[in-house]
Amino acid sequence: MNDALFQPIKLGPYQLKNRIVMPPMTRSRASQPGDIPNQMMATYYQQRSSAGLIVSEGTQISPMGKGYAFTPGIFSDAQIRGWKLVTEAVHAKGGIMFAQLWHVGRVSHPDNLAGEQPISSSTLTAENVKVYVDNGEQQPGFVDVVEPRSMTVDDIELVIQEFHQAALNAMEAGFDGVELHAANGYLLNQFIDSESNQRVDEYGGNLENRLRLLDRVVETLVDAVGAGKVGVRLAPLTSLNGTVDANPQQTYVAAAELLERHNIAYMHIAEVDWEDAPETPEIFKRALRKAFSRVIIYAGRYDGEKGSAAINNGLADMIGFGRPFVANPDLPERIKHGYPLAVHNPDTLFGGNETGLTDYPVYQQ
Repeated sequence: MNDALFQPIKLGPYQLKNRIVMPPMTRSRASQPGDIPNQMMATYYQQRSSAGLIVSEGTQISPMGKGYAFTPGIFSDAQIRGWKLVTEAVHAKGGIMFAQLWHVGRVSHPDNLAGEQPISSSTLTAENVKVYVDNGEQQPGFVDVVEPRSMTVDDIELVIQEFHQAALNAMEAGFDGVELHAANGYLLNQFIDSESNQRVDEYGGNLENRLRLLDRVVETLVDAVGAGKVGVRLAPLTSLNGTVDANPQQTYVAAAELLERHNIAYMHIAEVDWEDAPETPEIFKRALRKAFSRVIIYAGRYDGEKGSAAINNGLADMIGFGRPFVANPDLPERIKHGYPLAVHNPDTLFGGNETGLTDYPVYQQ
């Protein structure tokens, strides 16, 4: 029934053992000070290395790229050493792992940025958006984001350089590739979507201009690590963190065509996955498939059956299972044999220790 998920697949230079992806999920367990990946995180990812592909939680490319307390970075020597623990643990179990490179843009707060004002495409505050902060004085907790500063062209050039260096750092840390986070309302998405970009220079206004930063960042990642080791995550219909596009089908088919021109390994589509969310129309998925010829990953409200169907009907090549991976370290095995899935504890998703991270057991018959 779920056979399609267990066919091998080639992704860039890699032969993957199955088509199940562990997608990026923020868990906020990095060691402090310094947002450094640690042994606890290495154990967590190693437990889940039976996925065909693991994409790391979002990892900030610079101090200004950070949106939430306790998330890991990939810009310091200590962070690179910490990630080596993780990649070595995953490789020891035969896993393949890409690093998700993350700049949150306006989805932040000065408490997470050493007092600096967040940056974005425009001086538009994300409405009804909160981030987790730790200012070292009160208990860590959620606060409203603040108004960002509109980036200058020099700011943009600096961020492009930071993405380039982060990709090189990821290779040094032992990752097999990198995924650009251009989804879910973070910096790249703030440039792409029409309602969050009010610029009047070459990075704003018409669709070609709004896609320019995406084009340039993908170009620099390909230059750093090679096209076969680059993926990009997009979220065409999500309104997470306040980004909305007036014509998402036109915008994201154009984005897919742009990614096709760069010959990257994969395009990763985050579908809206809250309870009563609208389905992504099949006509839209067909248009994305026509625009992009290499591996397409979908992640959202998938189970084994829905995932296999998406692969069998040609819309997807791989399927990401997010929250199911939290409580089911052996998720591929459970899907394959129809074993019941454990349910995660929402109270231990973010921050804390091993509880709710590495203590979920594998299935015992």
